[in-house]
Amino acid sequence: MAYTVLFGTFVALMAFGVPIAFCLGIASLATVLYLGLPPIVVFQQMNSGMSVFAMMAIPFFIFAGDLMVRGGIADRLIRFAAGLVGHLRGGLGQVNIVASTLFGGISGSAVADASAVGGLMIPQMAARGYDRSYAVNVTVNAAIIALMIPPSHNMILYSIAAGGNVSVADLFTAGVVPGLLLAGALMVTAYIVARRRGYPSEPFPGFSRLGYYLLASFPGLLLIGIIFGGVRSGIFTATESSCIAVFYALLVALFVYRELDWRGFVEAVLGAVRTTAMVLLVIGAAASFSWLMSFLQVQQVLVSVIGAVSDNPIIVLLLINIVLLMLGTFMDMAPLVIISTPVLLPVAKAFGVDPVHFGVVMILNAGIGLNTPPVGTVLFVGCAVGGITIREAMRTIWPFFGASVAVLLLVTYIPGLSLWLPSLFK
Repeated sequence: MAYTVLFGTFVALMAFGVPIAFCLGIASLATVLYLGLPPIVVFQQMNSGMSVFAMMAIPFFIFAGDLMVRGGIADRLIRFAAGLVGHLRGGLGQVNIVASTLFGGISGSAVADASAVGGLMIPQMAARGYDRSYAVNVTVNAAIIALMIPPSHNMILYSIAAGGNVSVADLFTAGVVPGLLLAGALMVTAYIVARRRGYPSEPFPGFSRLGYYLLASFPGLLLIGIIFGGVRSGIFTATESSCIAVFYALLVALFVYRELDWRGFVEAVLGAVRTTAMVLLVIGAAASFSWLMSFLQVQQVLVSVIGAVSDNPIIVLLLINIVLLMLGTFMDMAPLVIISTPVLLPVAKAFGVDPVHFGVVMILNAGIGLNTPPVGTVLFVGCAVGGITIREAMRTIWPFFGASVAVLLLVTYIPGLSLWLPSLFK
């Protein structure tokens, strides 16, 4: 009966459109009251869930990404990407994907990627004769690359949700190859679709101009190396690297590009505070929810149920992917990772799946969910920037969605794609 109270209350509140943090908190409180435990347990678990030192990296990375958008770094990365791949068929679509990959290595946020890169690229693509739906589809699918490469905020969330026992440095490293694989798959898809629709390519600017674009974007590109190299080498932790990213972003925006004014700085601060407050509330509520699932031994029950269905790791991973894809259609990424990790990670480990590999699979899977309605945050942002409806975007998103799912399956069943690079640093 306690299972019914916990999950029934959660699902019922979600069906009525209650914010996810309140769904988690109220469901936890109702279950604690049913079990006869003191209600203070819920608040103690919420406090312990939010009082994690590693979580400080999230607001600082968000702040750094916002500073870089307002400081002109995103513009220069897009210009460099345009010179690099704009001459390919469907040139601006290719530019969009490469720019998202580069910017994702700075922001670590799919939403920031979609709004920053999409805000610059979608109007240009529309003006050059590209369908707006194509421009939006390229933008929103390329945005999830930011989730796979450092400094991905959600990799940090996964590490915390896994009990802090999974190395953030290993997760950052493990996501690089899958992230680049996703970028390549989307570029091939964009090329095929552009060729069928007769979209143009852009003239190659010449190597001297390309060198100039590279030099102009170098301060932004250097941050990628600072974050990844510093964390991976152990010079500083992920939390320390986030503070360094903010300091570096301020230096570049104020003294190199000189495009950040006082108003932009204040807006960046307020944006980071708002995002952090929302994330922390969800994390705290999810911590109490996860504690109750452990108290009720939900993980053990789930392992037994899946084991009764099949003991083949291939089938088990397929079932987990299907469950995550379904959950991703109505749950945002942060709560999905925080809630699902304590439940599904023990199941995956019971069938011999490496926690780092599983983290990459979960992040990519949840990222795909950001482009599936009714709760597709990145899709909503892309459609708002592109000025089209969700229905218009969904009519033509399937080639890109299919490419993302194909990469998900490759990453799921070829662990070496995730684990090869981290193994080089052991």
